[in-house]
Amino acid sequence: QVQLVESGGDSVQAGGSLRLSCAVSGLSDGAYCMAWFRQAPGKEREGVAAIYSDGSTNYADSVQGRFTISRDSNKSVYLRMNSLKPEDTGMYYCAAEGTPKMVAADFGYWGKGTQVTVSS
Repeated sequence: QVQLVESGGDSVQAGGSLRLSCAVSGLSDGAYCMAWFRQAPGKEREGVAAIYSDGSTNYADSVQGRFTISRDSNKSVYLRMNSLKPEDTGMYYCAAEGTPKMVAADFGYWGKGTQVTVSS
């Protein structure tokens, strides 16, 4: 059984930083893609960053240069977020077994999310 558990969300002021973590269990070995998505109230879920099993990454234009996705040998995935803006506010979800294109419907497993709130 695949489980994804996010943590690290918080309320911060604009310009601040956060590091989100996603603990992964039950994911089979082999090629896979992990990603972070976010969803603000009244908006669609959008892909933020993705990392493939070979280490290649993909970022949304809105976070390029500010966010960094990484993973460790245990398949846990992290999202370092710097220079946070109010528009980064939302529920952040970890997702597994999708594609680097970050299409939500392509991902088979999801966590329950962690809230990030950025105030101006």
